[in-house]
Order: sequence, then structure tokens, then C-alpha cells
Amino acid sequence: MSGLTTSSLGRKVAMSLSGFFLITFLLVHLGINLTLFIGADTFNAASHFMATNPLIQVMQYVLAAGFVFHIFMGIWLELKNRASRPIKYAKNNAAANSGWASRNMIYTGILILLFIILHLKDFFVKIKFGEVHDDYELVTELFKNPIYVLIYVIAFILLGIHLSHGFQSAFTSVGARAPKYLKYVKNIGMAFSYFIALGFSIIAIYFYFA
Repeated sequence: MSGLTTSSLGRKVAMSLSGFFLITFLLVHLGINLTLFIGADTFNAASHFMATNPLIQVMQYVLAAGFVFHIFMGIWLELKNRASRPIKYAKNNAAANSGWASRNMIYTGILILLFIILHLKDFFVKIKFGEVHDDYELVTELFKNPIYVLIYVIAFILLGIHLSHGFQSAFTSVGARAPKYLKYVKNIGMAFSYFIALGFSIIAIYFYFA
């Protein structure tokens, strides 16, 4: 593990592996949230399974560690990259060298982290440690709050922007750099980022107006 964090390449690979883990989590999380459209019984059953399954209970701490690792590794890599750039680099046209999402990964990441803290307070803490008897009611009632829905949608738009570069970066860091693969990786990454951002946002907006 020390090799993954002591070299520049190792840090990028470690960042990518944690990113793959979080990408998988987002798909599972969205799948659970989509059961809201089926009804209270289905969503509550899915939520209960997630809250009581022993394997998932262990994995939630692995997930938390993955988030922390990904965030701090991202900040560390950004600081290292900035420190290694020559002064004249700042005078160049940054937009000509990289996309907006790439240049602002650290900022979208920090804003997403702030949302995660709010999200944990409103959902995870209440469900796990509070006296919530109906998870469906808790979620749908929160989505009746226009301010919360606005924050929620903005957060997932930022997450989509973050993923639009992060997905591609994760694959290129583990070796998918050949032109014949890179095109597919870029297209799949953009499709995935739209899918996640729109999927979560549509759920919140639907239940606000429902």
C-alpha cells in the first residue's frame, strides 16, 4: 500500500481505485432511490435490507473510508500538482490546456463533500440513530422542502461535472490511454455523469411536485 501513496503514479492509481469503488456505490444508491417510484413498501423493504444486511453494514464503513481517502488524496494530488507547475504555467490560457471540469475538480469535490455531510445528517443519522419508522416518508417529506431540493439538485449537477472528468481520469490512470479505448471511455464517462446527475435530480424534483 505504501507504494500506492509514495509515488506520483501510485497516488493516481490509488485515487482511481477509490473512484471506481465510489462509482459502484452511486449506481447501487441510485438503484435503491429509484424504488421510490414503485411505492413505500418497496422502498422501505430495500432500505431495511440495506440497514440490516451484515455484509452491507461492514461495507458502509469501508465506503466511508473510501470517501475520506478519495477526498484527501484528491486534495493532496491537487496541491502536489500546483506545487510542481512552473510559474509561467499560470500565465498560459488554462482553458486551452484542459476543460473546466478538470481545472476545478478540487472545488467541485469540496462542495460535494459539504453536501454529503448535510445528506448524512438528514438521512443516514436519522434512519440509523433516530426513531424513524418510515424511511419513505422521511425521504419524500424532505423533498417537499424547495430549498433542500434546490441544494440537492445543484449538488448532483456538481457531482455530474466532477464525474465527467473523474470517470475518464480513473480509467486513463490505470492504463486505458490508447486512442481506440479513450474515445469509448470519454463517451461512457459523459453518459454516466449525465445518468447520475439526472437520475438523482429527477427523483427529488418529481417528489417535490408530486
